[in-house]
Amino acid sequence: MTAAKLPTNAFYAQSGGVTAVINTSACGVIETARRHPDRIGKIFAGRNGIIGALAEDLIDTSLESAADVARLRHTPGGAFGSCRYKLKGFDQHRAQYERLIEVFRAHDIGYFFYNGGNDSMDTAWKVSQLSEKLGYPLVCVGIPKTVDNDLPHTDSCPGFGSVAKYVATSIREAGYDVASMARTSTKIFVMEVMGRHAGWITAACGLASEAEGEPPHILLLPEVPFDEARFLARVHECVQRYDYCTIAVSEGLHDAQGNFLSDMGTQDAFGHAQLGGVGQIVAQLIKDRLGYKYHWALADYLQRSARHIASKTDLDQAYALGRAAVELALAGRNAVMPGVVRLADALYRWEVGVADLKEVANVERKMPRDFISDDGFHITDKCRAYLTPLIEGEDYPPYRNGLPDYVRLKNISVPKKLGEFAV
Repeated sequence: MTAAKLPTNAFYAQSGGVTAVINTSACGVIETARRHPDRIGKIFAGRNGIIGALAEDLIDTSLESAADVARLRHTPGGAFGSCRYKLKGFDQHRAQYERLIEVFRAHDIGYFFYNGGNDSMDTAWKVSQLSEKLGYPLVCVGIPKTVDNDLPHTDSCPGFGSVAKYVATSIREAGYDVASMARTSTKIFVMEVMGRHAGWITAACGLASEAEGEPPHILLLPEVPFDEARFLARVHECVQRYDYCTIAVSEGLHDAQGNFLSDMGTQDAFGHAQLGGVGQIVAQLIKDRLGYKYHWALADYLQRSARHIASKTDLDQAYALGRAAVELALAGRNAVMPGVVRLADALYRWEVGVADLKEVANVERKMPRDFISDDGFHITDKCRAYLTPLIEGEDYPPYRNGLPDYVRLKNISVPKKLGEFAV
């Protein structure tokens, strides 16, 4: 890193699938940066993530009132727009990287904050490397965010605790509904939740089952290869014993050969297989083999946008990591990511730690085997002890006319100084 004086402005962007609390991290970043006007000038936000930097489509957050910035804490979605866009290798796409530095130089940007998951931490790491390679003074800090809870070097990921609270609540409530009608109607309810390779969200559904016979009766995790015969036997056993069966399934459920049950044959912008509909596949399998009437539900975007039932723990951590990112940058900590360090399960305590981006980028943390029951269909007490503190506490948004009152920022663009660039 060159010893030259850092420019004063900062660039913040949101990336990947948004959450109920990613704007809370944004609030932490902006409010903390505003407390240091001698070190940070303006905070620019990229419209639609890193694409905003490439296209020089920067939002001037200084034009937002303190009250509206504070309301970000209560607002789901991505206030500045997000994207699924991964920077390729430097040697093959040098022009793209040179464009980033050109935009940062034109707008006097010396701090780069990228708020996202695995691929986003890879982008932040690459940007830190390119700035050194091109001799531009830039401090890069990643801010963790992913409902999948699969980032390493942080005990939990902002966004996950609120999703966990939503899916556990939803499957408990649906379970009461199905139990009411099981004698003469539906006996099977399947809820599909997010989770490509890591089953943290599905595991969180298991929190709803606190006693024998309570739903969900079966969890289908991507860490456990799907065995059709064993699964159908367990479904039949549950129906015989409880008169109904409630199931939570990860979108990334796969067979022993690693084939996704719901692979659509297409890919997203990050090159990942597009998945969807495994809940219906599993429900129809039960109907075809066992003859039970079913209903199935796809939690989809509802699970990650449910700010009305967000976890207070999740919100507190999301804000703290946004604040910590700015504090780390001001301390000159480059190519790092703040994370959560758990100090205790009982009487839950945590603090902020720091990890190097190169140790985080493109690494997935899956469910440990001792979090999964021996038969592979549920969670253990150890998993329950880990998950429970993450969903605790309520921090309801303000309501107006019976509905949550969320903020929409003005998002006024900064005047462009450069020519167009094809993204």
